[in-house]
Amino acid sequence: MDAGAVTERANALPADPGVYQFVAGETVLYVGKAVDIRARVRSYADPRSERIARMVDRAETIDFAVTDTETQALLLEANLIKRHHPRYNVRLKDDKSYPLVQLTDHPVPRIEVTRDPEDSATVFGPFTDKGRVETVVKALRETYGLRGCSDHKYANRERPCLDYEMGLCTAPCTGEIAHDSYREDVESAIRFFQGETGVLSDPLRREMEAAAQDEAFERAANLRDRLDVVESFHGGGEEAVASQSDERAVDILGVALRGDNATVARLHSERGQLVDRTRHHLDAPEGEDRTAAVLSAFLAQFYAERDLPDAVVLSEHPDDRDVVNWLESEGVSVRVPGAGREAKLVELALKNARRRAGRDDGLATLARELNLDVRRVSRIEGFDVSHAQGKSVVGSDVCFVDGAAETGDYRRRRLPERNDDFANMHELIRWRAARALEGRDDRPDPDLLLIDGGKGQLNAALDALETTGWDVPAVGIAKDRELVITPERTFDWPDDAPHLHVLQRVRDEAHRFAVQYHQTLRDEVKTVLDDVSGIGPKTRRALLTRFGSVEGIREASVDDLLDVPGVGEKTADELRRRL
Repeated sequence: MDAGAVTERANALPADPGVYQFVAGETVLYVGKAVDIRARVRSYADPRSERIARMVDRAETIDFAVTDTETQALLLEANLIKRHHPRYNVRLKDDKSYPLVQLTDHPVPRIEVTRDPEDSATVFGPFTDKGRVETVVKALRETYGLRGCSDHKYANRERPCLDYEMGLCTAPCTGEIAHDSYREDVESAIRFFQGETGVLSDPLRREMEAAAQDEAFERAANLRDRLDVVESFHGGGEEAVASQSDERAVDILGVALRGDNATVARLHSERGQLVDRTRHHLDAPEGEDRTAAVLSAFLAQFYAERDLPDAVVLSEHPDDRDVVNWLESEGVSVRVPGAGREAKLVELALKNARRRAGRDDGLATLARELNLDVRRVSRIEGFDVSHAQGKSVVGSDVCFVDGAAETGDYRRRRLPERNDDFANMHELIRWRAARALEGRDDRPDPDLLLIDGGKGQLNAALDALETTGWDVPAVGIAKDRELVITPERTFDWPDDAPHLHVLQRVRDEAHRFAVQYHQTLRDEVKTVLDDVSGIGPKTRRALLTRFGSVEGIREASVDDLLDVPGVGEKTADELRRRL
């Protein structure tokens, strides 16, 4: 849109409070709030910065929504930014990346680690370390026998599954435990997540001491390590720091800027004790007081859909008074300490933010070189395919956030058997895109897709993106000369370029992960399935088709195995014994 088109559109807008959106096709480029929508949109006829000028130039139309109050406009703006992830907003990038623990709202609840909890579930978190959370959940299941299976697997069972035999579940599905007793065990797990550490640490300690007395030292050592995780779970590894007030929940925020990027570190304190630490990334806005603008954007977006704390302690005052007024109207104390214990906590938050901000090696340069609509490539997903002459074809999808591997977001997929690298890459990217568009992938959309391969593999990936309509930029990296290939051109960056090193790390990890899965699949299929009496090529294919891999077969119950054509009770028992 040019200046004339912006002015013409603005004149047709109401002079009421609300939000406005610059839109290109079906893509929302920018969301803003205003006391007077007409006056605010009219100001875009003369953009304040080059970045905003690019946004206006790309826009095809301007949508709006009127609200009754400025506070409603503030919350609607935050929700729209979270929903559409506009490229030109100061936006919270990793809001969905932290795991939660949910206990489902069923007569017999199941416990699981998830990033997309059910609306009716009892949810705890978010937590910053998925490995620690999974250790705690496994310990809870071993101690209290809580189920982790899907409702489909739970229903209509005649015999307990493998989890019962392994001591991970008390099998309420077949009446091995009464529902009232099971609910008592669920309540114990809830008490643990509410802060009663002894509910889990006490039985673990007794089990560890018994193992040591029986001279089962390896078992005792494993229990000791698990106990350490459990006992530190609610403390966050930090020394407890008391607040000067009686406030129950307090958030402390510190901001660090590095070029065009911002990191917000959040320390969460409950009853005077630090219990959680998280870091969040935003594009730093332009202007003089950028830290204050980052705080305003973060406060609105982070707390719009969360329970509010009793107080928010900040390193400086936000520049948007509407945000502060909204928080204070909800009973939240917003303050900037000058000295004392809270000032020390703010310093700790600033240290956490600066530590993360220093890890941006090459990411901002990468965004500039590739001319992406982000100031810094925060999230990259890398893809590779591995096979042996078209056999045991697998694809890998690895994820890096801020230059570091996010192993919890790794995915892999078995692909159709064919000796066609281009078709295999097309299938892999089409699968990833479809899951994202259908809401079946709990990970945020990446800033960049990296394809391991040259022009042919990249074109196959781009065709898959175009076919599905997933709007994410993609580039390839060729191994022979380490050339970076984009749809428009090819880059030959210096060997010591930090932004090239970022892509090389992602490419190498995608290759390693694909080869590892391929080798595991080949080895396990040959040495395990081929040697099981009663399993021929046809039955083996049926098993792998049904369960996806040998790992899936290993996790299947006997009832599930018996559902596969060609598998009888004798074969199923032999499979369970061998696997």
